[in-house]
Amino acid sequence: MVGRRYDWVRLFLFILALATGLFSQSKSDGADYDIKAHYTKYEYRIAMRDGVHLFTSVYVPKDSSQKYPFLIVRTPYDVGPYGVDQYRKRLGPSPDFDKAGYIFVFQDVRGRYMSEGTFVEENPHLDNKKSNQDVDDSTDLFDTIDWLLKNIPNNNGNAGIWGISYPGFYAAASMIDTHPALKAASPQAPMVDLFMGDDAYHGGAFMLAANFDFYSSFVPQKNPELPPKNYVEFDYGTRDSYDFYLKAGPLANLRTYLKGNTSLWDDQIRHDTYDDYWRVRNLVPRFKNIHCAVLTVGGWFDAEDLQGPLSEFRAIEINKDKSNPSIFNALVMGPWVHGGWARLDGERLGHVEFFSDTGDYYRKNILFPFFEQHLKGSGDAKLPKAYVFETGTNVWRQYSAWPPANAQPKTLYFHANGMLSFDAPGAEASTFDEYVSDPAKPVPYVNYPAQDVPQEYMVSDQRFADSRTDVLVYETPVLQEDVTMAGPVSPRLFVSTSGTDSDFDVKLIDVYPTDYPEAKDADAGDRKSRTDVGPPSFTMGDYQQLVRGEPFRGKFRHSFEKPEPFTPGKVEEVDFMMPDVDHTFRRGHRIMVQVQSSWFPLTDRNPQTFVNIPDAKPSDFVKATERVYHAEGQASGVVVEVLER
Repeated sequence: MVGRRYDWVRLFLFILALATGLFSQSKSDGADYDIKAHYTKYEYRIAMRDGVHLFTSVYVPKDSSQKYPFLIVRTPYDVGPYGVDQYRKRLGPSPDFDKAGYIFVFQDVRGRYMSEGTFVEENPHLDNKKSNQDVDDSTDLFDTIDWLLKNIPNNNGNAGIWGISYPGFYAAASMIDTHPALKAASPQAPMVDLFMGDDAYHGGAFMLAANFDFYSSFVPQKNPELPPKNYVEFDYGTRDSYDFYLKAGPLANLRTYLKGNTSLWDDQIRHDTYDDYWRVRNLVPRFKNIHCAVLTVGGWFDAEDLQGPLSEFRAIEINKDKSNPSIFNALVMGPWVHGGWARLDGERLGHVEFFSDTGDYYRKNILFPFFEQHLKGSGDAKLPKAYVFETGTNVWRQYSAWPPANAQPKTLYFHANGMLSFDAPGAEASTFDEYVSDPAKPVPYVNYPAQDVPQEYMVSDQRFADSRTDVLVYETPVLQEDVTMAGPVSPRLFVSTSGTDSDFDVKLIDVYPTDYPEAKDADAGDRKSRTDVGPPSFTMGDYQQLVRGEPFRGKFRHSFEKPEPFTPGKVEEVDFMMPDVDHTFRRGHRIMVQVQSSWFPLTDRNPQTFVNIPDAKPSDFVKATERVYHAEGQASGVVVEVLER
């Protein structure tokens, strides 16, 4: 969600743009391909085994001289434009698919838009089905493929499925218990466990801004119904969400801002521990009985669903020898924001440059050959187990395993005086650092006004934070050699608090040299010369690029199912795992780690008293003194996977 979700209005506009061709094509795509001249559109209501009918649009190539495979998208975001005379401007994941010829299938999932049935958030997979009334997304895809094979002429008997974000979830959930004709699946930015690092919760902390933005518009429907002609965005009354959420007060107050049915929002905030609501929706243990080729795609800087692709790939790898024998299973990770691989050049993100058109490279050299091979038998795509883009050096890497087999765990230890080193601390005069965390003045996650979650924040400059008194900063000396990290990032902290609960947010940062060359100005060509006083200049020298950052709610340090309070002043260990990176800290750069106890409004505020946060009152929010220890036996640090080359 958010990923699946992504801010509903913006996601709808993105999908509409794909349908209507509003996004400019990449440099090598050339002129728009005339879909109506080459395809005929049909609309069907396909009966599922329980009698529910799902609305499905099918685009069939007019050239009947050959047979074509099906390429399917299942979505809760509508399959418009509706009507057999209304055509999308683009059908496949890239224009190459449209030109190559596929039978493109778009389906409204249960309970959304023109499909019948009841919508269930991230519909749980049923492991044991006893009757035709026991349905889930795998049965819906199975029945859909069965119907397509029998009723759409000129098909070659093969089918594939793909989707980004929530459609990525449907691709993942639908490929379980694989239909024999399903030969290839590409779940992209799939959320597979919403509580464990996908859209809803990260480290037990609620991802506030993204979820509120999404659920202010994504609500239950009285289907079948067509999309509204105009989507109205939520009116925050300010351009700065930091101000909006701080004035709104405790989490419970936000419900009063939502109109209509709030049941989907309520589910997210009321289930604030890892209870049965989340467990039955977790796809990770259910990636079994998969018999198609799988290409999982994600972005290193996906603010919504970075963890999902990594979890899915690993789960299929683990289960492959048991229940998914000999299938092709591969992972692609690039320097992209949520869904950016489908629509952007991928040459830069904010101020950070990658110096090549990574999006076009992926679309032409990875995704298109994958489907051509497995659905048409057109050659060998020659894809590795892991095709990942290494940031810092800005090169594509191919590995036979992910994380790479030669990546070794090493710990970056905190030391007195803000030092960071791979050497463990010895006897030091100072054994801890401390700061006061004030929920009334939480640490912002960006240093500029933002109404929704700016996707740039995943690489945003952290210089604004390192001077705050409620942020601890640890930094290496200037690196004499490159240091490449490939794999998960795992903070291991020894902490105490004067409160009974606290968050501990950790950020891994690449500090650029003072003489780092300035980035090219993407807008420079649009500006005329001026003689007026301009805005302050921005320099990339000493830029503090966020490489990876995650929150962790301390009450979950022993269990996400049963939170426990802190005993004030007692030193306790807090360990957690952040999503993977593939990043090289170049020679001449420095490695920095920042530790703080709020990251607002990216996450909700921790009252710093042990209470049920969805029911917290203003009086529950108190200041707390946080200590992070770096002594022998209590050596805080961050475990990283260092690649030996």
